[in-house]
Amino acid sequence: MPETNRPLVISAPAPRTLDLIFTAQALRRLRERYRIVEADPENIAGLGAETLAEVGYIVGQPPLDEKTLERMPRLRAILNVESNLINNMPYEVLFQRGIHVLTTGQVFAEPVAEMGLAMALNLARGIVDADIAFREGREIWGGEGNRSARLLSGSEIGIIGFGDLGKALNRVLSGFRAKIRVYDPWLPASLLRDNDVEPASLDTVLTKSDFVFVVAAVTSENEGFLDAKAFAMMRPGAAFILLSRAGVIDFDALVAAVESGHVLAASDVFPEEPLPLDHPVRRLPGFLRSAHRAGALDAAFKRMGEMVLEDMDLMDRDLPPMRCRRAERETVARMRSRPVTVN
Repeated sequence: MPETNRPLVISAPAPRTLDLIFTAQALRRLRERYRIVEADPENIAGLGAETLAEVGYIVGQPPLDEKTLERMPRLRAILNVESNLINNMPYEVLFQRGIHVLTTGQVFAEPVAEMGLAMALNLARGIVDADIAFREGREIWGGEGNRSARLLSGSEIGIIGFGDLGKALNRVLSGFRAKIRVYDPWLPASLLRDNDVEPASLDTVLTKSDFVFVVAAVTSENEGFLDAKAFAMMRPGAAFILLSRAGVIDFDALVAAVESGHVLAASDVFPEEPLPLDHPVRRLPGFLRSAHRAGALDAAFKRMGEMVLEDMDLMDRDLPPMRCRRAERETVARMRSRPVTVN
């Protein structure tokens, strides 16, 4: 394809890179079909009038203002290669112009769901603590080592949030014959029932669950909504597993609930990342910690690149994108997640 006929793509996926999200073969296809301009996400406006006038796609989620968008008459889509949608651009203007805002975040759903299952099984059976005790010669053999153990099978499970991650979690839990209740105020009850889960209030999920999984995104309406009162409502000894974003909970209240012995907890996300070395949660018994690594698999990153290529090909042919998830006009500006800083 002649150079001038190839659509221009601004590459600004930091902290991710094209090498991270594309296989070598996919990256070759990208460079064959498109002109690529690598850019500092914080200075898209500084690329110059000629480049901005030609750009068809942006890979990344750089901050954009209305004036910069006015200089991009050919822009078709912004392809966000995170799991977050950040309120850093005039979405209403994008929607008015028919510019797609797309996210590849669903690639993380299965790996995070599998990690959530592993965390739940560990909290139920004390696997990590028993392994550490064995290494140190403190192991307790047989039934004596299972005094606080329980089964995930046949238990009552609550899921808070039912987007891509919630659905993936429901699938990995399906073999455990558990009763699964879901709280998600953004979804109709019929959709939840179609996924073989029981729609429930937040209070019901908290009070009737042996395991509570939190997979809700942070929005302008739910920051810190899981607080000390919420943790106090949970069954004594119940497991609380945080997989989405720390912004939805009062983290100090969760630490206090675990410290008191009322609940067990596991988390892949934290209010500060990296967490300070002197943070009390690092030494807290009954709290299983993971360094925001549940979804960060190379296989997931490479799926992003395939989705981006497939949707750009569709849009090149004046067809709607089908692989990435489109941002919704009614909810995108409510998102309050922070951008990732580490892949």
